[in-house]
Amino acid sequence: MGNFTTSSILLLFLFSSVVTSLPLSTNSRWIVDDRGRRVKLACVNWASHMEPVLAEGLSKQPMDTIAKRIVSMGFNCVRFTWPLYLITNDSLASLTVRQSFQQLGLLESIAGIQDNNPSIIDVSLIKAYQAVVSSLGENNVMVILDNHISKPGWCCSNLDDNGFFGDKYFDPDLWITGLTRMATLFNGVTNVVGMSLRNEPRGPKQNINDWYKYMPKGAEAVHSANPNVLVILSGLSFDRDLSFLKNQQLKLTFSGKLVFEAHWYGFSDGQTTWVKDNPNEVCGRVATYMMNTSGYLVDQGYPLFIGEFGIDQSGANVNGNRYISCFLGVAAELDLDWALWTLAGSYYVRDGVVGLNEYYGAMDYNWCGARNSSFIQRISALQSPFRGPGLSEAKPHKVIFHPLTGLCITRKSLVHPLQLGPCSDAYPWSYSPQKTLVVKGTRFCLQTDASGTSLKLCIFCTGSNSKWETISDSKMHLSAKLRDGKSICLDVASDNTIITNGCKCISKDNTCDPSSQWFKLVDSTRSSTRVERSLLQYLPGKGLVPNHLVG
Repeated sequence: MGNFTTSSILLLFLFSSVVTSLPLSTNSRWIVDDRGRRVKLACVNWASHMEPVLAEGLSKQPMDTIAKRIVSMGFNCVRFTWPLYLITNDSLASLTVRQSFQQLGLLESIAGIQDNNPSIIDVSLIKAYQAVVSSLGENNVMVILDNHISKPGWCCSNLDDNGFFGDKYFDPDLWITGLTRMATLFNGVTNVVGMSLRNEPRGPKQNINDWYKYMPKGAEAVHSANPNVLVILSGLSFDRDLSFLKNQQLKLTFSGKLVFEAHWYGFSDGQTTWVKDNPNEVCGRVATYMMNTSGYLVDQGYPLFIGEFGIDQSGANVNGNRYISCFLGVAAELDLDWALWTLAGSYYVRDGVVGLNEYYGAMDYNWCGARNSSFIQRISALQSPFRGPGLSEAKPHKVIFHPLTGLCITRKSLVHPLQLGPCSDAYPWSYSPQKTLVVKGTRFCLQTDASGTSLKLCIFCTGSNSKWETISDSKMHLSAKLRDGKSICLDVASDNTIITNGCKCISKDNTCDPSSQWFKLVDSTRSSTRVERSLLQYLPGKGLVPNHLVG
């Protein structure tokens, strides 16, 4: 690599541990810290694999400001993309940021970087990449290095010659060399907690035999060069298919570091599938596909990282809007690690368009704030683990999660109706074999008397109006039957009060949206601030009385 040597760069941008519990490892299906406690990766993708080969947005804001905004939005991790040629091509790696942008005619971006990040404008691209990692570390943000593509550019298509081993721009030996160099370069950089070996394998050359031939070699190379990082492996078909692992286990010389990665978007199942078909039926179908192709791995004792998901945050894409409620329900139920696509509010250049607005971006166009703060709030419940080793002393229970809002069922006090609120305040429930929902540790159970009315908690729940079943293909309608035999479902009023209404959009109809009635029973050991209050009951003339003293 000429005068670009790993040993010289290793001396740069190294810093002491920013999170004392690192490095990370795996314990069955969980990612854990060095004390054995669950660490949930709640990441956002930050693209640095495009033609300029620089983290997007640095012409708009200082990197430290962007890092702090990542933290303020609740993310603890960045999936930081890089092209293979950054570390294997001498001429590219040694280009300065200024030279790279000059070659592309991006003079306005040069001026912006000069103003916002002057310290990197005349350093090499690889050193600029390291500087961003360092800035994230200074803000206690973990990093997963994602080899996104070989030749810098937008990704991905079946015919871009970057998709699979043996493609024009995907030489397996060069790939292993690049992984080794990158792993070595960041050995000792403690906030680099993982390496995703290749984004979205795809294309006409993809096949299982070559996956088994080369993926283990890449994994071994990374682990040998840097045994501290998680080794994250993607499947086939744009990272949607890991089903072949059911028939043939992966053989590696190391353990405790392997994570599998899958991707899931609304368009993964077709650009209009969620619009043309009934959302309950689509959700059931695609969730089953996901479990069969990747989700099953958690039951086999492997962590599963959803390395990409996301929607058009302008709210204009109905297909994506319907998909995301289904996705969030599944992600909550399985308590998966994940990375949102994407951080970028805009790109220096994408597909020849300078300054392209990215509607999937968490940041707005000028990288000044969140593009859609309600969406960030919606995913916030999934940024903390619901369960896993070392979480808390709370006994196993269920919370009732509402994917449309990202909130859970709780209430302000015993004299208030049930409502949606932060999942940190969620009531802990048990779901009995008799299909009653009982507040954990109490005799209070969920019951309804009529459609369109608020729910109530009662002591004696024996009728059909207190037996709650998950119905519809989505398995997210919680339904009971009134005394007249009519089925009703949990729903949400305009003031976030929990009510019941007639079950809607159960099948066939593709014109309505059932998401207000979608609820997911999620296993949890997360402590709730509402637990102690739920152990009390209000009695006339006596006030709040411990439940166990109520006759």
